[in-house]
Amino acid sequence: MLDEVTRKEKIELEDRLFAIRNHLRKFILILCLIIFGSNMSFGSDVDYRQIYMDLPVPTFAYIHGIDPGQYYDYKNRAYTPYPLFRLVSPLYFKTIAIPPGYYELTPVSYKGEPYILFKEYGVVKYTIPVYKKEFVPVGFYDTHLPKPKLKWTTRVSKNLYAFLGKHFKSAQRKPTPQCYLETNDLDNKFVSLIIYYGPYRYYTILRTVQM
Repeated sequence: MLDEVTRKEKIELEDRLFAIRNHLRKFILILCLIIFGSNMSFGSDVDYRQIYMDLPVPTFAYIHGIDPGQYYDYKNRAYTPYPLFRLVSPLYFKTIAIPPGYYELTPVSYKGEPYILFKEYGVVKYTIPVYKKEFVPVGFYDTHLPKPKLKWTTRVSKNLYAFLGKHFKSAQRKPTPQCYLETNDLDNKFVSLIIYYGPYRYYTILRTVQM
């Protein structure tokens, strides 16, 4: 008789545990759906107009258009480390009009805030604020940048620089930071520009017509 009662209690306990596990699985599933749904709605409801309106027009300038950090960026490098942006039609940021041309896009920090400098031949022409700065995802450059196919002359000069840098400190060349650009047309004449430079990516927003 005692064994039957013990068996019955054991079965009831197992049934309760099974029911608790089922309820827990349902709760986790619902929680995941809520989190995923909120992330999806957040990503699709970005108010670019409000972001654009909140960004201030930069009031600082560089003497003679020279970025003082440029010297250190160029030092011990064979060529410009900045990504080159080919603009075929004008872009605007409030009172700033950027005409077509080739621009070196340079991320900088001023009083703790990130900005993007549009340079021509190393001279700062326009300064645009950044509304978001974050780390580049791990492996991004490996999947988005093509492997360079070097000509034999380039390989020879590269090996020569490596040899000289190994034996003569003054001839050392720093590796150029990896970079990438993304441009996306948005609604209401807005354009998203994302600059990937080294470990960070910088988000800014422009317009194809002035407001």
